[in-house]
Amino acid sequence: MVAFGKKLKDRQIQEWQGYYINYKLMKKRVRQYAQQIQLGTQDRRHVLKDFSRMLDNQIEKIVLFLLEQQGLLASRIAKLGEQRDSLQEEPEINKIIELREAYRAVGQDLLKLLFFVEINAVGLRKILKKFDKRFGYRFTDYYVKTRANHPYSQLQQVFKHVGLGAVVGALSRNLHDLQDRQGSYLSIYDQPSLPLQDPVVDSINAAVDRLTNSTNFLNFLGQHALIMQEELPTPTEEHVDNQRYHFMSLLLNLANTFLYMVNTYIIVPTADDYSMSLGAAPTVCGIVIGAMAVAQVFSSVYFSAWSNKSYFRPLVFSSIVLFLGNVLYALAYDAKSIWILLLGRLFCGFGSARAVNRRYISDCVPLKIRMQASAGFVSASALGMACGPALAGILQTKFKIYKLTFNQNTLPGWVMAVAWLIYLIWLWITFKEPSHEVEENHAPHQSNDANSALEKGLKQPLLISSEDGVDEDADQDYDDSEEALEESRQPANSMASAYRLLTPSVKVQLLIYFMLKYAMEILLSESSVITTYYFNWSTSTVAVFLACLGLTVLPVNIVVGSYISNLFEDRQILLASEIMVLLGVLLSFHIIIPYSEPQYIFSGLLLFVSAEVLEGVNLSLLSRVMSSRLSRGTYNGGLLSTEAGTVARVVADATITLAGFVGESRLLNVTLLPSLLICISSIIATCCTYNSLY
Repeated sequence: MVAFGKKLKDRQIQEWQGYYINYKLMKKRVRQYAQQIQLGTQDRRHVLKDFSRMLDNQIEKIVLFLLEQQGLLASRIAKLGEQRDSLQEEPEINKIIELREAYRAVGQDLLKLLFFVEINAVGLRKILKKFDKRFGYRFTDYYVKTRANHPYSQLQQVFKHVGLGAVVGALSRNLHDLQDRQGSYLSIYDQPSLPLQDPVVDSINAAVDRLTNSTNFLNFLGQHALIMQEELPTPTEEHVDNQRYHFMSLLLNLANTFLYMVNTYIIVPTADDYSMSLGAAPTVCGIVIGAMAVAQVFSSVYFSAWSNKSYFRPLVFSSIVLFLGNVLYALAYDAKSIWILLLGRLFCGFGSARAVNRRYISDCVPLKIRMQASAGFVSASALGMACGPALAGILQTKFKIYKLTFNQNTLPGWVMAVAWLIYLIWLWITFKEPSHEVEENHAPHQSNDANSALEKGLKQPLLISSEDGVDEDADQDYDDSEEALEESRQPANSMASAYRLLTPSVKVQLLIYFMLKYAMEILLSESSVITTYYFNWSTSTVAVFLACLGLTVLPVNIVVGSYISNLFEDRQILLASEIMVLLGVLLSFHIIIPYSEPQYIFSGLLLFVSAEVLEGVNLSLLSRVMSSRLSRGTYNGGLLSTEAGTVARVVADATITLAGFVGESRLLNVTLLPSLLICISSIIATCCTYNSLY
């Protein structure tokens, strides 16, 4: 794969070449600083001052050119506005069409300018990450803190594209106005067929959405999946995605996600009762629930590796193993064996194909619908989380067929076994295996006509072509072996190499993800034991409570994605959500006063909802601060987050079982104490890296 510096250079517009960030120069300067500090010829303070000044100069160059181009575009729109006003008195269809094409030409130039800003924003983030990796996050901390919120900030001009919004709004409004007006002046026989939305406006809006920190529900939801994407996608990659995409195969991956989440949570309301029926303590439910997560720690790795060669075979294997696991889970009751019960849950965990589901969306779904597919992945997970306990609440019956017992404990296993068998048949008939061809190096498509390149790339951001020639000093970017290795775009080939790519900011985000998954697992897994002990709730009541918690996921994400994220920065929402999770944990403790149902329900709801909000912004930030080398391959960003969350669930479920030795009366407080400590630690870590989260 092409190194980032070369990729960035290839996407530059030739006539604007002198106004881009000089990534090569800054990269070399970072290497020189490292050597000087190592040799002791330069102190750290001077390095920070010198590099800050260089960054300021680079940003000033970008911003001044940006303002100049904005002014030119605004002048052109103003002149076209005068022509538009004259058409109100003497409307002529030919002139309206000409004027509309003139606006579209301005739109194409605006699109070029938006791409210019985006390329520079990506370059700035990359160089800050590089400095961060060499010298720690303190520089990024200092630089963002002193520049981002300054009244004369030029950094915000790049990352927030201040002023471009007015140009985008004026252009979009006039194009819509002319389209409507053209329809009012012609008969249906004379009017050419017009799209409901101008493709130039669509592309401009998409470019603006990528540049802004504001988002919408679909994007916010899609970020929960942490399906990593290339920062600068290539036309070849998009073409390959279109060839490999198959809608029914995507649907099967989403169905797998849904069924697995149902399988995970369908046993939660009855796990304690099942454990007691087999002669174990009710708190053994922690091990029963957590056995699935223990196996998932390992299955995530081998499924991720397997998906490098095939998607169909891992899904078939997953379905068979989950079918067997659920059958064993159901048979444990008549066998009177807790070990068969645990073995069944381990089998279910070994069948976790969520890594395959993520990889299919990341590698095979076209870029233009990848966010919708990611949102579908999260929605399927949320729906499965709600349906699992609800289904357990319905299965409140008891009967026998021959020597097999069917009751509230065994029916979840039998129902899920049938579901996975049906899924396996559906998978075998309709899944289409995408090609796994070895990627070849394709020379970028050449065109000297920038407008033609834009027309072809309206749906492919940052694909502006450049000349085929390579500068004579281009190879100098890679003359240093260490630098070439650092700039390599090859994915991480081991968990250790993936870990080495993690900056302090990424490690803090993974800690936060661990914390929220731990807190949620404690709340969900011990709910049946706690509510039975304190409130004498039935299985149906516990199932309704858990289902209601699951049903809050999508509404909460709608509110956050559509409204809150447009008002506040992600890092602000992140810190506020952590504080709310901490408050939920504190309110859950049983101290002095009698423990009541309203206290448990309110604190549980506050904890769960806050953790859901936290998960969204956490994964959103994680996708931005994580190295792009973790976007593909076996050891990708999605796998790292999955492992962090799965380990958190394992630790939480083990905590519940171990806490059972101190008695059910102390179970609640003992299990909440680690949540409290981890939550406080994550808040402190967030404050330490706050200014590097952007």
